[in-house]
Amino acid sequence: MKIGQLAAETGVSVRLLRYYEEQGLLASTRTPGGHRVYGVDAPATVRRIRRFLDAGLSTRIIAEIIECVCGSEQEIEPCLSPLVLEQLSRVDQEMERLALTRESLAELVAAARA
Repeated sequence: MKIGQLAAETGVSVRLLRYYEEQGLLASTRTPGGHRVYGVDAPATVRRIRRFLDAGLSTRIIAEIIECVCGSEQEIEPCLSPLVLEQLSRVDQEMERLALTRESLAELVAAARA
């Protein structure tokens, strides 16, 4: 499958597909003319990458875990769990920090209106 076909099938731009390849997340072979050719599993791989990115994982972490994932886009092997739990912990900490910030801002607004 050529890069344009993969982009059309996944809804991911050609530019992003090239970036995923540069980051080691996606593999292709080259034709004698230098065109990228992706395997039949490439659409599923791209959907997994997007799912991980949507979950807030960096491309560095995705590169570490992408080989641990096989089967459907929903199947995640155990080697992924510590990295996902670490990311979840960071998100929880950020949410706590934002809640405190919101509370302080709300107090300032209330004081200004009084």
